Amino acid sequence: MDVKRIHNVEIDIAKGEDIRLPEQVLVDLNDNITAEFNVSWDSVNKNELFDKGSLEVEGEVEHKDYPKPFIEQRADPYLYKHTDGYYYFTGSYPLYDRVVLRRAKTIDELPQAEEKVIWWKHESGIMSEHIWAPEIHFIDGKWYIHVAAGDKDDVWAIRPYVLECDAENPLEGEWVEKGQINTEFQSFSLDATTFEHQGKRYLVWAQKVDNDQISNLYIAEMENPWTIKKQVLLSIPEYDWEVIGFDVNEGPAMIKNDKKIFIGFSASATDENYAMGLLHADVDSDLLDPDSWTKEKDPVLVSSDNTSEYGPGHNSFSVDEDGYELLVYHARPYKGFNTENPLYDHNRHARIQRLFWTKDGFPYFGEPGYQLDFSNHKAKAIITLK
Repeated sequence: MDVKRIHNVEIDIAKGEDIRLPEQVLVDLNDNITAEFNVSWDSVNKNELFDKGSLEVEGEVEHKDYPKPFIEQRADPYLYKHTDGYYYFTGSYPLYDRVVLRRAKTIDELPQAEEKVIWWKHESGIMSEHIWAPEIHFIDGKWYIHVAAGDKDDVWAIRPYVLECDAENPLEGEWVEKGQINTEFQSFSLDATTFEHQGKRYLVWAQKVDNDQISNLYIAEMENPWTIKKQVLLSIPEYDWEVIGFDVNEGPAMIKNDKKIFIGFSASATDENYAMGLLHADVDSDLLDPDSWTKEKDPVLVSSDNTSEYGPGHNSFSVDEDGYELLVYHARPYKGFNTENPLYDHNRHARIQRLFWTKDGFPYFGEPGYQLDFSNHKAKAIITLK
């Protein structure tokens, strides 16, 4: 991704008036993306301004490039900024036997933050194998983990479960099992995510129709954080990029603006063919009506030879300390995988990059692992005395 143009700032001031330069500038990344970036301005020479009547001041545009990878061997990463000022991070643990959680005051501190096991798998029966894709949510004053788990007697009998904690700090409180989510039929189901929209809470998850190899996405309104109402088919794998290796739609995540609500999801096998797609609906539409939703025909995030990030997907959305939206996802640093089954090659590393928006209000994912170089680009403020 390149920097195309930094918009100049023009300020007219009266003599004796304080000079206040903006904290952000607009930057064109391409013809369809103009984004705000923080800027650090050089000092203003007021005497020169008063002598000449105008002055140009340069500034350094600030952009955060997060470590690549951000946290190693944490697939299905989930990052949540809470009202207590902490960032909470979880993801699939390589042994698939526990739920882990860490927190920090800043995103930069998360990779070194202490990681705690908040729940261990059962020794037998349900929730004893394949502990996958935990997400942490804060709902009505309590913490919840939505997580998938299998059964030692049938390791692929994977179902969505919910844990609850009422402590202020979820790393220290007791987590109580609330049981399996009551999907309308029993089959392989996982990757449940929940969100609130216009006063209603929803669940979106991936589930196979019984005896079918196809994983679809479903949506339902929720009675409470572990109980759904009627489930509705939301998306099936239908395009070529969704059916490589396996016919899969999974890993849903929601983001919205004032006009549309979006669900990012992942498709195909979990090697370099894994890719992200996008569903969207108008914010005022009936989210339980499949006709409200449109699926983009092309993927929005795919493997990149340029950055050596392969199989990007199973994302979450978050915000940085300045309120800019973030894309959190996993990807491998090589094509293929080093085990017989790609699910047991644990080098799907958690990654973070800023998410941008197009001029028509759609999220722009760009290239996994992109970097923005402002070293040859300066912001410019033109200050003129009235």
